[in-house]
Amino acid sequence: MRIQDVTRLELGTFVRPAEETDTGSPRVETVLGYLARTPAGLLLLDTGLGDADAETEAWYRPQRVRIEDALRALSLTTEDIDIVVNCHLHFDHIGGNPSFSDRPIFCQRVELHTAQTTDYTVPELVDFAGASYELIDGETQIAPGVHIIPTPGHVDGHQSVVLECDDGSIVLAGQAHDTASQWSADALAARALDLGHEQPLPRASSWMARLLEFDPKQVVFAHDAAVWIP
Repeated sequence: MRIQDVTRLELGTFVRPAEETDTGSPRVETVLGYLARTPAGLLLLDTGLGDADAETEAWYRPQRVRIEDALRALSLTTEDIDIVVNCHLHFDHIGGNPSFSDRPIFCQRVELHTAQTTDYTVPELVDFAGASYELIDGETQIAPGVHIIPTPGHVDGHQSVVLECDDGSIVLAGQAHDTASQWSADALAARALDLGHEQPLPRASSWMARLLEFDPKQVVFAHDAAVWIP
């Protein structure tokens, strides 16, 4: 597999209200999934915007692209997908999960527990007929060169995928950061001492050093079409 073999899926947009943007203005954000052919089969990270309650719909005003339609544009169907990974279980990342009945869905154990025991997401998108979760406690390698790494922050159970490709590694970061520029700042914080800077310095995310060990050539995101490169 090469980095270029990882395909981005555009799965819709929503409007983040001014109350959540820290800018005083609303912001339209994209919703992206990623498809990769791996030694474990065809892997899909995230499945798009699900139907939420009336209050959430009014708050975010989503416009959806069904996962079936996004795959059809690539001459694929849901039956072609072997593995689903959700970066986390908020409704904007798991909307198409019920279309993957009986396919393994890789998820951190703490994330599924939170989704099933709190007012956290849309229950029907988590516990649906045929849901088959592969629960993870921390980091794991699900196939040669396919790593799932915990990246808590947005939520405690957030995870990202690292793909070791023939031409380098690519991080499917999900919502570990909302934007590529936020990732860049965090990565620089992790390297600040090595770059010769002295304290006081920003504190990097606890997992950033681990991801940088893979020497990523690209990092891609769930809500930003920009791609980080070193």
